[in-house]
Amino acid sequence: MPLHRQIETLLPELQAYAGALCDAPHEAQDLVQDSIERVLRAKNAPGQIDHLRPWLFRVLRNLRYDELRKWRVRREYSARERRLFDETPRGGETERVVMTRIAFARLPPESREVLFLVDVAGLKYREAAEVMGVPPGTVMSRLSRARRALLNIVAGKEEQGRKKERDT
Repeated sequence: MPLHRQIETLLPELQAYAGALCDAPHEAQDLVQDSIERVLRAKNAPGQIDHLRPWLFRVLRNLRYDELRKWRVRREYSARERRLFDETPRGGETERVVMTRIAFARLPPESREVLFLVDVAGLKYREAAEVMGVPPGTVMSRLSRARRALLNIVAGKEEQGRKKERDT
């Protein structure tokens, strides 16, 4: 039996399974369509219906969970962006925010990078390590040094240290 006939035979089961995975009927229809499209483009689709059935279900399931992951990442990104851009300093916070930004700009690039990835973007140590191409322990130590350096700049300790170096 040709592949398209096998898919037609399995269509009611695919629609039922997609309906169980999705919240809305239109999402289920889109998921079935995307799954069938994926199967028709595949070069290694099983030829027998007994093998095609679980394979198609797996394709459908994987597509659904990929969609959910994408949606979650987009939602988290949007929330983070809103938080970063919607937060406006109140009253006396403006000076602190400006001082922190100035101090951040004075840090070396590797310190700014790790602070941005972990403290601003909210990546986990492991994720930041992947981005930077270093082990997670290196991220933790760089982050610790970067935070300490930022606090020293904000507290004015950096200037005091430079004065001492010039005086000696």
